Amino acid sequence: MYQRILLAYDGSREGRTALREGALLARRCGARVFLLSVVTETPGVRIGEAAYAGAVARTQDTANDLFDEAIQRLRAMGMKPEGRVVSGEPAQAIAAYAREVKAELVVVGHRKQGILERWWSGASGAYLVDYLSCSLLIGRQTISDEAFLAEMGETVPA
Repeated sequence: MYQRILLAYDGSREGRTALREGALLARRCGARVFLLSVVTETPGVRIGEAAYAGAVARTQDTANDLFDEAIQRLRAMGMKPEGRVVSGEPAQAIAAYAREVKAELVVVGHRKQGILERWWSGASGAYLVDYLSCSLLIGRQTISDEAFLAEMGETVPA
């Protein structure tokens, strides 16, 4: 069904849920997997950089570490993921990378936002829906370690 799946990953709990769900779907479909991690350039990070030199570099380093960890997890599942870490606005970066790799499905996580947070950050979900030319899956299905390992054909360690 899907041959090219883009997994957007930020290391959050919601991102890990989406990564796991997307990876299992990709495995079932035999799809080629692309991974994207976006370092968000928020006003808070820029203020932090002004107050503490190296805040942006630290954020980038954390994103690189999370990306490397996700790549290793996907490889452990027998996949050959491709991807990158980029800086920018997540919805725009995800849509651009999806076009570049000709993704047929994009999998993202979802974190509920309060009204003020939504106002400050904008409507990223709406942007993705408007600018993706492929399907979008909001990964929200929590998959237990036992179910995940069973899907992988492994047993739960004692």
